[in-house]
Amino acid sequence: MDAFEKIKNKTLEIINENELKDRLNSGKKLRVKLGADPTAPDLHLGHYVVLRKLRDFQELGHIVVFIIGDFTALIGDPSGRSKTRPPLTREQIEENAKTYFEQVFTILDKDKTEIHFNSEWLSKIDLEEWIKISSRFTVARILERDDFLNRYKAGIPIFFHEFFYPVMQAYDSVAIKADVELGGSDQKFNLMMGRKLQETYEMPPQIAMIMPILRGLDGVKKMSKSLGNYVGITEDANSMYGKIMSIPDELISEYYFLILDKSEKEAKEIDQVIKNGTENPMKLKMKLAFEIAKLFHNEEEAKKAEENFKKVFSNREVPDDIEELSVANILENGLIDIVKLLAENKIVKSKSEARRLIQQGAVKLNGEKIPDFKTPVKVSDGDILKIGKRKFFKIKI
Repeated sequence: MDAFEKIKNKTLEIINENELKDRLNSGKKLRVKLGADPTAPDLHLGHYVVLRKLRDFQELGHIVVFIIGDFTALIGDPSGRSKTRPPLTREQIEENAKTYFEQVFTILDKDKTEIHFNSEWLSKIDLEEWIKISSRFTVARILERDDFLNRYKAGIPIFFHEFFYPVMQAYDSVAIKADVELGGSDQKFNLMMGRKLQETYEMPPQIAMIMPILRGLDGVKKMSKSLGNYVGITEDANSMYGKIMSIPDELISEYYFLILDKSEKEAKEIDQVIKNGTENPMKLKMKLAFEIAKLFHNEEEAKKAEENFKKVFSNREVPDDIEELSVANILENGLIDIVKLLAENKIVKSKSEARRLIQQGAVKLNGEKIPDFKTPVKVSDGDILKIGKRKFFKIKI
């Protein structure tokens, strides 16, 4: 496989391919850009799809420029949004950005990676310069963006500051002299804005490389921490394995193709054997879960995760390694408020979610469903509390 085929593999679209071939054949070290707003502290398998493509560039000797969008995060990327994204505070941005570095370098070669915060240049641009930059785009051009246009037609407010986001991301490409920029299909407009702005600065326009978006565990929406349908790349092997086992069957081939080294032909064959019923989807999913856990951990951890899954889900046993959960602060006469316990220990997001899980029969004590959320529950030291399918806790008095 030559350099171009290696880079093109598993991409959705390249704008344009001839330019990319020329630059790959030029012998120049290309500057390959990826931007990420620190809207959440963890990277997930959806990010991995793009990060692995960056690694392909590094293996060919090129430089990856990873941009933490600390300045653009103050606005929030409107891509794919049907309403204004709430801006993050400076404190939230800094906290989330801290974990990005160590996670990114589990995949990328640190020696071939530049990391920048886009506040390095965006915070230094005065109003006069912003007027000049903004004058290079028309309102009609900005409204070509589907999410803006759809909101405009539906009468949903578009706030003026949101128009600055694609312009700022485009300026990032000017600032770091990007030769190539990667992004998911929802980022195509932003990448093309970068090409356009570079041309107005008489720079060679960057290659826009559009990557497929990995669907989340629900099988519908893109993988996202805010939607809760994600697998974090730093999660423990047990959690990774268990989450992968929860995906719908129609996602199996997609995960094999985008996360593991299966070809498109092999992915289609997996789809076919599932449809024909010639192979049990559960076996394919277990192999997938094992390989993903192995990819981010090691074979030993993946085997332990597989054994734990079989023990808990196939044999309906309790896993060996369970986190202890102290109830001393809410224990009264041997009884606890189960809703309060779950919410205060952040096992669930809120008391309302705790009540909903109990009503659905998803909270069990020693294998027995907790009948209602209003009645205090009697507990003893060593009791096993189970929430949903994968969370176990050992009660500590």
